Amino acid sequence: IISHVSPLEITAMSPTVLKCGIAGGIEICITFPTEYVKTQLQLDEKANPPRYKGIVDCVKQTVRDHGVKGLYRGLSSLVYGSIPKAAVRFGMFEFLSNKMRDESGKLDSTQGLICGLGAGVAEAIVVVCPMETVKVKFIHDQTSANPKYRGFFHGVREIVRTQGLKGTYQGLTATVLKQGSNQAIRFYVMTALRNWYKGDNPQKTINPLVTGVFGAVAGAASVFGNTPLDVIKTRMQGLEAHKYKSTVDCAIKIMKHEGPAAFYKGTVPRLGRVCMDVAIVFIIYEEVVKVLNKVWKTD
Repeated sequence: IISHVSPLEITAMSPTVLKCGIAGGIEICITFPTEYVKTQLQLDEKANPPRYKGIVDCVKQTVRDHGVKGLYRGLSSLVYGSIPKAAVRFGMFEFLSNKMRDESGKLDSTQGLICGLGAGVAEAIVVVCPMETVKVKFIHDQTSANPKYRGFFHGVREIVRTQGLKGTYQGLTATVLKQGSNQAIRFYVMTALRNWYKGDNPQKTINPLVTGVFGAVAGAASVFGNTPLDVIKTRMQGLEAHKYKSTVDCAIKIMKHEGPAAFYKGTVPRLGRVCMDVAIVFIIYEEVVKVLNKVWKTD
């Protein structure tokens, strides 16, 4: 796909990169503590004595042992990655959707699903897998008796030094499956809800609060649709990833030793974070589009 993007199309996508980068950076700073709790619960294996009794206990133990800043362990990896992630996601979605819209500029929900799938796969390969691997290792490292990562750059250097570049691409298959299904579900729901709201008037303006509600619904749908893939991805990227031979082997071992309920660990904090995530990103994206279009026309 990228090899067929012309210089003019890349130039046209530049404002999208800026818009989505702003939205992604703001969103992750607001919602990261829920991401931290979700990851810790997913790493907490039933095969060993559970470290946490639940969401509240995880927060209490983290604040007790590391202070409030402990809830932001691994934030830097997502901040550095959230801007290019959002840019790749929305940039690829706009590129694909512009190829598929009809004469009136309308995109149906099935086309939205296909474009979302393409956007999710692109962001998984280009940005999300290395970003998530570093984040999970940082969060997991904090529970070790002797944490070895002193900061983002030191941690990345250590990971690359000991495991090579492939150490930042652990769980790639699970990440592609997760992100592809994530964005396919979210853009399918968002496209369907937008088309329903606008009816026969494609020029009808959508209120930011309505956009936020639609985004939250789309986010919730993706959480219930692919949390098992998120759990597998997290395990494949943790410090104990060496126990799993592959994505399938990881899934089999989780089922065998922990049962089907383990595939939905961290669902509640993930639901809170993702609903806020998608709602905030879509609201900010739409509003930033309006502002930038006044000084940087993208039509």
